[in-house]
Amino acid sequence: MIGLDMGSRSIKIVQMNKSTVIDSKIYDTISFYRRYGGQGKGNLRIDLGELGFEERDRLVATGYGKITVQVEGAIHLPEIQAHVKGAVFQSGLLNFTLLDIGGQDTKVVKVRDGRAVDFMTNDRCAASSGRYLENMAAILGLTLQELSSYSEDPAELNSTCAIFGETEIIGKIVEGCSLPNLAAGVNYSLYRRCSSMLEQLESDTIILAGGVALNVALKRIIEKETSREVLCLPQPQLNGAIGCCIFGEERTSTGGNHASSTC
Repeated sequence: MIGLDMGSRSIKIVQMNKSTVIDSKIYDTISFYRRYGGQGKGNLRIDLGELGFEERDRLVATGYGKITVQVEGAIHLPEIQAHVKGAVFQSGLLNFTLLDIGGQDTKVVKVRDGRAVDFMTNDRCAASSGRYLENMAAILGLTLQELSSYSEDPAELNSTCAIFGETEIIGKIVEGCSLPNLAAGVNYSLYRRCSSMLEQLESDTIILAGGVALNVALKRIIEKETSREVLCLPQPQLNGAIGCCIFGEERTSTGGNHASSTC
């Protein structure tokens, strides 16, 4: 079974056999589309063999890009459903709140008995996404890994825009604000932009998925501010693709061929 998660910044592909990940790859989204786009007469035709995967395996696709791109020959799965299935599989839990911060959007999903019962998304502003962290890290001259180590004594950052946030950071530097304080302020700023969604869809356990789940400072901040248990999935970036594989295996075992329209 092969799962494809078409994210806004990266394409994730996972191959699984009997619920075991046997291969995975991550590609830059634009480079991937340039290579494969237009080959399927309006759809995306992917040569799995060229990518090093078994061509005979069933392909299940999800993700941000699925809204505008259909993958030829694939079963298409709603994004929320894919991420919930991936999180349940990776964590072994059935009741939690899933926080997935991707390259350009944020999803918060309340999960009960292994199913999404409510969810909220923010895909209209880059300030609540991984793109914001990338921009701020570049301004501060830090790698994303370095940025993720700062959570203490945060500088107060008020801009709600990823673009104007650069101007605010520059102003703080001129005022003499230290690099650790600014970096912590960036991480706290990201938390504040998803805190209301976490509060509305609260659970005793919060699970982090998506590339931003690798930000250990954000995990510490959420634990401190919510007093909840916060877990990071073993493979947070691949979660959607893993969920596609789990769905595909379930459909194969029951003889189904189509994705459900519900979460």
